[in-house]
Amino acid sequence: MSTIQLNTGQTLQLKIKRLGINGEGIGYYKRLIIFVPRALPGEEIIAKVTKATPTFAEAALTKIVKKSRDRVQPPCHFYDRCGGCQLQHLSYNKQLDFKKDLLAQALAKFKPKNYQNYELRDTLGMDDPWHYRNKAQFQLRYNAKQMRAEAGLYEQNSHRLVAIDDCLVQEKTTQKVINTVMQLVNKYQIPIYDERKNSGILRTLMVRIGIETGETQLVFITNSPKLPQKNALIREINQRLPEVVSIMQNVQNKKTSLVMGDDTLHLWGKEAIEEHLNGLIFDLSARAFFQLNPKQTSVLYNEAIKALEITENETVVDAYCGVGTIGLSVADKAKEVRGMDIIPQAIADAKRNAQRMGYENTHYETGTAEDLLPKWLNDGFTPDSIVVDPPRTGLDDKLLQAILKHTPKKLVYVSCNVSTLAKDLKKLSTVFKVDYLQSVDMFPQTARCEVVAKLTRI
Repeated sequence: MSTIQLNTGQTLQLKIKRLGINGEGIGYYKRLIIFVPRALPGEEIIAKVTKATPTFAEAALTKIVKKSRDRVQPPCHFYDRCGGCQLQHLSYNKQLDFKKDLLAQALAKFKPKNYQNYELRDTLGMDDPWHYRNKAQFQLRYNAKQMRAEAGLYEQNSHRLVAIDDCLVQEKTTQKVINTVMQLVNKYQIPIYDERKNSGILRTLMVRIGIETGETQLVFITNSPKLPQKNALIREINQRLPEVVSIMQNVQNKKTSLVMGDDTLHLWGKEAIEEHLNGLIFDLSARAFFQLNPKQTSVLYNEAIKALEITENETVVDAYCGVGTIGLSVADKAKEVRGMDIIPQAIADAKRNAQRMGYENTHYETGTAEDLLPKWLNDGFTPDSIVVDPPRTGLDDKLLQAILKHTPKKLVYVSCNVSTLAKDLKKLSTVFKVDYLQSVDMFPQTARCEVVAKLTRI
């Protein structure tokens, strides 16, 4: 532990050595690690300490003394305040290098068996790394000074809202719908939820578009089942936004970080929008999970399918299946596909998608992977391959133990968090050989990275 004690407001001159897991620059002051957002490796900078502890410090970049050749001018007007993106100031090819290095750092930290010899493949990026997100989830607040409701995203690690009317990573239609709906929210003076007072009604706007179909869904997320001026809102949305084919209301009346609640009400139009991916057709209901970058989703899932190497006599479990995207992509090659998800609407979508495609070799259940997989194994179903696409927390320990006890021939791990992937590989590598890890850039301009790991039983 360093014996250096810095003070808030203290000015430091630093040389940045590398990027951390959140895309922040990392430098050292007399062996004390300093995290500096927006700083790049190789830069010499002046920074002001914003947080000081005995083991690390955080600092704000105030001046660049020596600039990196990889630094670019961020095109977004909100980049200096919004917490949505972290890497717009880094050239895109170097963003891809960073995401491969991020994986290497995580492996070096957790040290799964034989990790030094893992094949880390170059990150697969996008030709145009902008306007890729098919879903917008903008929080709302009432701006008393402007006397109007605003929609936007929070600043990094805060609940201070940045009002945004042009997000450069959002698909353009989603931003257009939010801007238009906010005009109507102000016109009809819909009460905006205030979390400090626990009063008001409208909390969040969620908009999702089927990139291949153009079908767009709007979800009003409210603090109660009431939605004042509902009919007038719907009427004007119909007139001004013909691309919106589905209007829903989700009720979230709990004090929680979860954006959506359990109850979803159908207000107008279709209950689900349609999306096409890899030649397959999917219905997406309001709460169903679907990857946020459809172009790179195709790349990601093709990598997962390639890693599975399914043959016609093999059975597959698609854990955390969502609307069935990966499993249904291999159903024509497999003997049987089983999938599970905790969201009933997603499982209903998966069943409907399988029926539409004419697959009779699929089975979907609502529940957790950690409960259903052991149950299926005890019932005598033994999968040849398992594909897991867990949340950022990684594999539940109960599921991990079931996989270790009943080891399939092949496991494909689709990860959205390199740290939890590396942590899980520490146990998985005791029974599996890690063939390779393929990074895929699902979220350009951010520090997030997806990885497809191919594992085969030892």
